[in-house]
Amino acid sequence: MPIIKIDIFKGRTEEEIKQILDISYEVMLDSFQAPVGDKYQIVTQHENFEMEILDTGLGISRTKNIIVFTLITRPRTKSQKVNFYRNLANSLNTRLGVRKEDIMINLVENTDEDWSFFGGEAQFLNGSL
Repeated sequence: MPIIKIDIFKGRTEEEIKQILDISYEVMLDSFQAPVGDKYQIVTQHENFEMEILDTGLGISRTKNIIVFTLITRPRTKSQKVNFYRNLANSLNTRLGVRKEDIMINLVENTDEDWSFFGGEAQFLNGSL
């Protein structure tokens, strides 16, 4: 059920974007034990002047290869969240060479009543899901 929103600067290839989507989906399935088919992902590409992602005083440097992930999801345990953060950063680093300093992740929690998949109905609440 998580929806994954991904913000990046323009300039990545179609193949790179596809790999980012695939990796984040695989890690989400594994970390949150979500069912296969819960694949809701949106990529937004930005001009260089449209995103400013600083280091929050942590003393790290960011590059134009930064990827910002926002997941809107059911409440998750602290362990699930920590595993997701670590596994996503490790997988993107190992498989795509993305610097871990260029990966930012934010989880926003909601509940089943916050979802309508189509038709103006609350599928989780009316028994469809």
